[in-house]
Amino acid sequence: MEMDIRDLKLKIGDKAPDFSLPGVDGKAYSLNDFRGKKIVAIVFMCNHCPYVQGSIERIREIQSDFGIKGVQIVGINANDEINYPDDSFEKMIEMNKLKKLNFPYLRDEDQTTASAYGAQCTPECFVFDEKRALRYHGRIDNSPKDASLVQTTDLRNAIESLVHNQKVSIELTPAIGCSIKWR
Repeated sequence: MEMDIRDLKLKIGDKAPDFSLPGVDGKAYSLNDFRGKKIVAIVFMCNHCPYVQGSIERIREIQSDFGIKGVQIVGINANDEINYPDDSFEKMIEMNKLKKLNFPYLRDEDQTTASAYGAQCTPECFVFDEKRALRYHGRIDNSPKDASLVQTTDLRNAIESLVHNQKVSIELTPAIGCSIKWR
């Protein structure tokens, strides 16, 4: 599925909607928990999507490369766990351990956070500056399933620009992935 960037809920410059969600580490997180971070990148993701599975290592690498520069990635899973049991909270905990995620992975069970952001697929990224204004929305890169075919590193480029206090040159890209599984 490729999202249509004309149907976006959040526009570039809009403030990040707050949330209060449980993490796989046993803690609850809100946007305020990341107030000390220069940049927050919200990535709607899940366990079963092959596009997320193909991108997870690159998401980890971005957190590793930019965490020291004040960047925080936050993964959020909003998928319906009844029809997609691989996306249950218990399976999220397993995935966190298996993939050694280096960022918070949160559960949006009632789907209100995904709805507030206007998220449509997994993976889908929303990058906010220090004032929590949206500066990038879209894909991780042009080849979510196969790292060897990546030609444009959109999420990385956006974060790199913001870290250096520059305007993001490409603010919107079509996210490529599985549709969010709504109830």
